[in-house]
Amino acid sequence: MDHSGRDVHGPAFVLGGGGALGAYEVGMLKALFAAGVRPGLVLGTSVGAINGAAVAAEPSQTSVDRLIDLWTGLGRAGVFSGSLVGRLSTAVRSRTHLYTPAPLVELLHTHLPVTAIEELDVPFQCVAASIEHAAEHWFDRGPLVQAVLASSAVPGLLPPVALDGEHFVDGGLVNSIPVGRAVALGAREIYVLQVGRIERPLTPPRLPWEVATVSFEIARRHRFARDMTDLPSDVTVHVLPSGAATGEAGGPLSQLRHRAFGQTAQRIERAYTASSRYLDSALDAAPGTALDPADGPA
Repeated sequence: MDHSGRDVHGPAFVLGGGGALGAYEVGMLKALFAAGVRPGLVLGTSVGAINGAAVAAEPSQTSVDRLIDLWTGLGRAGVFSGSLVGRLSTAVRSRTHLYTPAPLVELLHTHLPVTAIEELDVPFQCVAASIEHAAEHWFDRGPLVQAVLASSAVPGLLPPVALDGEHFVDGGLVNSIPVGRAVALGAREIYVLQVGRIERPLTPPRLPWEVATVSFEIARRHRFARDMTDLPSDVTVHVLPSGAATGEAGGPLSQLRHRAFGQTAQRIERAYTASSRYLDSALDAAPGTALDPADGPA
């Protein structure tokens, strides 16, 4: 199977990063499959790489069921939990990160049904940030779990992933919602699955800890905004709404705390409801038109 994506048969699903908020993407996938939309290409960043790999393995409602089980497991498995003493012990030993990747690796091996990217049913790519090259690196072949782990290795929380003499960290640092990559690979219809951040305007920070959060969001969003501005005239992009509660999208660290995963079921259903309403309008619209999430029925 050619995984270059140059000849894309069907729409591209682009799944962005967002920690525990990635559960919203599962609800969006549920809505897409219910509407009969199947991907011809899947691209993922960070937690979007986890969701995207499962979808590319089995692009159907079955993958949604698999992801619901995986997301429930993210909370139970202690991927981003554990005692303060345990986290400090890991930090002291490593001097660079708080958590061991072992629980996440085990969870990925359990829930991803293939071992290599080339074995996936749909062409799939995920992005990570290369430390040595200070640039984005796209994985389109090779060991699937290692590629997904590299894409989701949040700096300070998980260690960099070493592959072929190079070290990789979270892809959200370089390309958080890779619409431009989908266009470059030949996609002409794109569904963006995001976690709710881009639905809310940024405001200047008012408290010391908000400075880092706002700065991170500027860095995270600017490339997506540029990609959307530079879209070719023959490309249709649907940005699916998350249905997120007002003020829920906190900073990057708060989205990875153990208790944040307790809202998985509610997030999935909110995104499913909001995206289903959007798709009812978008799929009835004239070909070549794209609706903003705010344009769908309330």
